[in-house]
Amino acid sequence: MENKTYNALVVEENETNHFTRKIKVKSTDELPAGDLLIRVHYSSLNYKDALSASGNKGVTRNYPHTPGIDASGVVEHSASEKFKPGDEVIVTSYDLGMNTSGGFGEYIRVPADWALKLPAGITLKESMMFGTAGLTAGMAVDQILTKVMPNQGEVLVTGASGGVGSMAVAILARLGYQVAAGTGKPEAGEILKKLGTTQLISREELTTGKERPMLKPRWSAVVDTVGGDILANAIKSTNLNGVIACCGNVASPDLNINVYPFILRGVSLVGIDSQNYLMPNREKIWSLLSTDWKPAFLTELFQEVNLEGLNEKIELMLQGKITGRVVLKHNHK
Repeated sequence: MENKTYNALVVEENETNHFTRKIKVKSTDELPAGDLLIRVHYSSLNYKDALSASGNKGVTRNYPHTPGIDASGVVEHSASEKFKPGDEVIVTSYDLGMNTSGGFGEYIRVPADWALKLPAGITLKESMMFGTAGLTAGMAVDQILTKVMPNQGEVLVTGASGGVGSMAVAILARLGYQVAAGTGKPEAGEILKKLGTTQLISREELTTGKERPMLKPRWSAVVDTVGGDILANAIKSTNLNGVIACCGNVASPDLNINVYPFILRGVSLVGIDSQNYLMPNREKIWSLLSTDWKPAFLTELFQEVNLEGLNEKIELMLQGKITGRVVLKHNHK
């Protein structure tokens, strides 16, 4: 197989706990073993990528490294019967971008079991508007649909201005749910209302009464992307037989909660793990995202950058200043 050179954002550890990011020319011979060599057309920026790009050893153990837990592109070489050269594919999560060279490079090499064929109804670019954030939001909505119908009351989405949160708002609104958006960014209110939210809830309101064992029931369901006291309060204020889908810990990984919401109201707390989600379930969610769940305002949820502009967006994400999604477009020569 012909060796190819390509551009990639590479994070290097120069001395203990000192990391730099540079665009470097790499070789496909340097990529790990795998069934598929994929020419990446698009990737996206997730919080986990920002952590990897800043040297977080809890995400990425060894450096130098190319982050990017999402990638969409075209198969150039396949050692698997599942795929052939020319197939358009999506790869998200598993170990991509964590300890395996990821989508911030113009090529990746991965096991065939990590990839799925691009569904009809979306483009490679649109798939990265969704990315892991869209998949995670879709998984959360799928859990809500098992117990709560749109006519049963408001659904709260916390961290609604972020990637997962904004996707969850858009999908739930598309399905007819009344959506309350919890956000610490009042400036995001206009886009959240356009996506279909019925009201904005401040961070302060979501933590009021955190010292109480139970709160007045308010939400039929919750998509929580932040954790901590906001998640605890959301659980305490969920209606009878409601469901909370938990998929983030940006506020805190700790949960100060009692058993009362679970044994007095029958509330369900469901964890969302997109990294190891089974492929048949992934295919189901991606099929829905490309058809019945596809938000009307998908193209307004993202901003596009190239490799040169990625570093600035990483810093803004670490500072909590990104709203919606950042899509990386590779400019292949």
